[in-house]
Amino acid sequence: MANPIKDPGTSWRDAGTDFIKSEVSGGAVLLVAAVAAMLWANAPFGDSYESFWQTKLTLGFGQLAITEDLQHWVNDALMVFFFFVVGLEIKRELVVGELNERSKALLPLIAAIGGILVPGLIFLSLNLGGVGEGGWAIPMATDIAFAVAVLALLGKRIPSGVRLLLLSIAIIDDVIAILIIAIFYSKDISMVWLAAGAAGILIVYLMQRFGVSRIWPYWAIGIVVWVAFLSSGVHATIAGVILGLMTPAHPVKGRHVIEDLERQLHPWTSMVIVPLFALANAGIVISASILADATASMIFWGVALGLVFGKVIGIGFGISIAQRFGWGTTPDGVTSSHAWGVAALGGIGFTVSLFIAELSFENEQLLEYAKIGIFTGSIVSALIGVFLLTRRRSKAGAEVDRAAGP
Repeated sequence: MANPIKDPGTSWRDAGTDFIKSEVSGGAVLLVAAVAAMLWANAPFGDSYESFWQTKLTLGFGQLAITEDLQHWVNDALMVFFFFVVGLEIKRELVVGELNERSKALLPLIAAIGGILVPGLIFLSLNLGGVGEGGWAIPMATDIAFAVAVLALLGKRIPSGVRLLLLSIAIIDDVIAILIIAIFYSKDISMVWLAAGAAGILIVYLMQRFGVSRIWPYWAIGIVVWVAFLSSGVHATIAGVILGLMTPAHPVKGRHVIEDLERQLHPWTSMVIVPLFALANAGIVISASILADATASMIFWGVALGLVFGKVIGIGFGISIAQRFGWGTTPDGVTSSHAWGVAALGGIGFTVSLFIAELSFENEQLLEYAKIGIFTGSIVSALIGVFLLTRRRSKAGAEVDRAAGP
């Protein structure tokens, strides 16, 4: 009798394919949500945008009640699921995916580090010692959903290796961004609450060791860990990442746990939660005076130039240096021209950049400057990436068509 359990290799390849498809669809919905937020904030009834998202909502009762406005419920609660899925993706890639071998991980690691350092340095060169210096991490992020969606527009003209390279760099970028949020954007740490969160994580570990397979105990402890992190001063989304990384990457009693969780949660995070985050955070009032003020601010230029030039220089030269010294190889079919196109698409920093901007600035005016910089830098980066990738094709002609496949 045939074994009903799917071949692990096929299972993980299917999960990767589903991930890319979901990111493409999610990128489209995310764009619609961002545009909707902008239209809402700039409509004649635009005042309702801010008043709606500042509406207070209390969940729980008595001493266990938590009161936040709707925007913070989205940012601090719903986005935990997004970061949980990010943790799952990181674990999958590190254990059984494209980053599970040093030779495969080294090149995207070097490229991602370059894509983190150069944008940060550009931002700090313009803002060090000023009111905006706290936003140094904003241009470091890459939005996987938008970047993959842009690649999808080019279809089969682009070799599959290009998508693989972009995803590998973006996933490592996510790891570094998560560490930055945990280390540099945590405030007023409460060791008591942090210890409670650590105790919850230990309980999850022990449940795994003792073979607890039912899902509800993990959800229950997960809520406790989230509350503890929320109260500790360490951003609550870090709890989601840690729990994602703790999820078993290999089959448990015939069940591919990470694959199953990704299939269940990824459509919700990419199609609902992240677009809802954009709807709650992307709505800024645009006028000639606001744009004039923004373009006169070094925060705007630090973010925009960091995304556009910082990512191209950091990722592009990171790939070139890795290739020059033989530190890993690019996927099959990826040329140097493709690599520079990927580097440009790395400057699409929408979701995580907005998230870090919200953590960086409490002053609404400074936050607006940062958001306008994010929008500008992300749009310009997307256009440059498409230009580089399509320009390469126009020069190579039919040869590229043959390499890309039918």
